[in-house]
Amino acid sequence: MAGRRTQRRREFGTVRKLASGRWQARYVGPDGQRHKAPETFDTKTDAQDWLSLVRVDIDRNHWRDPDAGAVNFEKYALRWLEERGLAPTTIDRYSGLLGLHILPTFGSKDLDEITPPSVRTWRAERLKATGATTVAKSYRLLKAILQTAVDDDLLRSNPCRIKGAGKEEADERPTATVDQVFDLADAMGPRWRLMVLLGAFASLRPEELAELRRHSVDLDECSLRITRASPELTNGRRVTGDPKTRAGKRTIYLPDFLQPELRRHLQWFAEKEPDGLLFVGEKGAPFRRSTFGRKWRKARKKVGMPENFRFYDLRHTGNTLAADTGAKLKGLMVRAGQSSERAQLIYQHSTAKHQRKLAQGIDAEVRAQRQEATAAKQHAREA
Repeated sequence: MAGRRTQRRREFGTVRKLASGRWQARYVGPDGQRHKAPETFDTKTDAQDWLSLVRVDIDRNHWRDPDAGAVNFEKYALRWLEERGLAPTTIDRYSGLLGLHILPTFGSKDLDEITPPSVRTWRAERLKATGATTVAKSYRLLKAILQTAVDDDLLRSNPCRIKGAGKEEADERPTATVDQVFDLADAMGPRWRLMVLLGAFASLRPEELAELRRHSVDLDECSLRITRASPELTNGRRVTGDPKTRAGKRTIYLPDFLQPELRRHLQWFAEKEPDGLLFVGEKGAPFRRSTFGRKWRKARKKVGMPENFRFYDLRHTGNTLAADTGAKLKGLMVRAGQSSERAQLIYQHSTAKHQRKLAQGIDAEVRAQRQEATAAKQHAREA
């Protein structure tokens, strides 16, 4: 009786010799679909070795569909924006970075066509074309999108691997002197005077100023209650909602010298309804960044302020002035409406008493600087 023939273990995949003389490897993956190696091989042994490595990946659950990354980057990035649940202002900012700096290079590529060398080349070209801060923001956005692709098993690894490329080295923002703040307020004219003063001495964000209403003001306490914000998108549309941070809902106690400014503005310029806006244009419409920006640039030039001094820098000026009064970090954070996850645990609530004291400190500091400036001008005239 003939001996039983030993059954060979079923081989994984197949190899075949092509007309070119090179060898091709093919296999059926865990997804039930037939796949082939992305390249051909010099010898049959090389092709079989490649199949052996694929089989090990499958046995260890490390296998991924080699065609998974064949997804258009632009479509994936736009879907990424939709699914993140981002604030309208963040979507507006990210859309701008994508449209101007990322999609022109990567928009037509598939995810798996974006490689570390192509990312390095893109970043180097962007640094030649625009500011380093914008490039850092664009790089962080690209890296975040591609990391999600890794998490979705569409990529093996993130091609954004440049150490420190997402860090911003922003220049120190300029501040104004107290006299310069008042000069800017005068140059902006009576209707916008209070906005300048509140931007500086109440450390308010532009979007918070845009949503201030009559019921936000307590003249007796000389305070403002911030509950809403209305940032303006690049298309000119305003999106009204909660302030930028959880700490943004707050009561700000103002220096006493602002009380007559508040009273005069309410009487002359604010909308008359109880919930009327504090700041509206000459024709009664909510102020727009474009129109206000033209007035701001003219005022800045008239006062002799540097061209890089933005309206937002008034807030930096106010925060610096508040810090100079000796206020503690907790009180400064509450006044500025700043928060973070860690800060929420460390810095709880600053009492109204401390905030009132901080406002009094700003009042005293501003009055002292104004008196010194007046005395210096008087001395110069007499000399």
